[in-house]
Amino acid sequence: MKISLDISQIVYSGTGVARFTDGLVNAILENDKNNDWLFFFSGLRRQLSKELEKRIADRGFKLLKWKLPPSVLSFYWNDLHRFSSLLPTPYSLQTNPDWFISSDWAEPAVSRTKKATVIHDLVFKRYPETVNGKIRQTQTKRLEWVKKESNIIFADSEATKKDIVDILGVAATKIVVNYPGVTVTKPAETTVKQTLKKYDLTKPFILAVGKLEPRKNLDRLIDAMKQWNNEAIDLVIVGPKGWDSTIQQYNNSAISNIKFLGYVNDTELYSLYSLSLFLIYPSIWEGFGYPLVEAMKLGKPVACSNTSSIAEIAGEAALTFDPQDVNAMTHCIDAMSRDKRLRKDLIAKGYRRSTIFSWQNYYNNFIQTLYDNRN
Repeated sequence: MKISLDISQIVYSGTGVARFTDGLVNAILENDKNNDWLFFFSGLRRQLSKELEKRIADRGFKLLKWKLPPSVLSFYWNDLHRFSSLLPTPYSLQTNPDWFISSDWAEPAVSRTKKATVIHDLVFKRYPETVNGKIRQTQTKRLEWVKKESNIIFADSEATKKDIVDILGVAATKIVVNYPGVTVTKPAETTVKQTLKKYDLTKPFILAVGKLEPRKNLDRLIDAMKQWNNEAIDLVIVGPKGWDSTIQQYNNSAISNIKFLGYVNDTELYSLYSLSLFLIYPSIWEGFGYPLVEAMKLGKPVACSNTSSIAEIAGEAALTFDPQDVNAMTHCIDAMSRDKRLRKDLIAKGYRRSTIFSWQNYYNNFIQTLYDNRN
């Protein structure tokens, strides 16, 4: 098959969509020996790594780059959708491609090819107050075209599939649930020690991972930590800055046992998982939730919200709570911190659970679905 894939989201380090795109691209480069791929990238300030460009070239695949910011590409493909088919498109480097797979931001006009897309979540519909207004507008426009033109929609979870059916009104037969893979690397002992020293982590700590934005629900987590009032254990929050998050009013001097580390690279992130007592994931709504599986694969227990795909991905391998209930979150923090037997039990369950989330599985299901629906 000839397949075009938009990989523009790969450069937004620290986000779930970047992790997904990076994982899918790596799975294709490592496994695909039968198909002809064209990777499309659009960006202005952010650029692909030279290493990735070389890997694509070494495999004999094509790469098309446009120097357009996301806002311009969105206007071009979403707002001017009906007219954009008259202008150059990523199809231009392939003759009669079988598929074009779009990204999380923009939906190109339909051509003489089939289209598939990935919908990670519909949080902007369920909790619009937690999502930036510009993103809501962009996604609304994009998904209108997805509903009309996509032949296949890949969903990251059953919870997301249900939202696509219930909220967007898409037929369930067009939606394929495919759990993304999660890949982690156990950090070297020297790296763990360097991370500990770099961030001055002198006490046991609970780890929270997520972009600093409202839907990650970190405000309530901070309130729960304050209510718990245990100065012997820190809360370490890792993630890039998002939009309009009131947690930025807090700082390390105001709350001595809460530390904001900002964005960290994967090596440091894996070290922080390894050093932590447990991961707490209080997000209001998610389409998947990479930190859940990352922690499990690195042998750490998990406490998380009991909503959306979060409970689905965690299964029986986590202690869950209502993310809207600060008291419930406080009780969960206390139980996880005190009960070593509980943590040990969750570690064992989590490791078993995490084995189903592999990029080999994702790639196999992904390609088979495209083959089965190409005619």
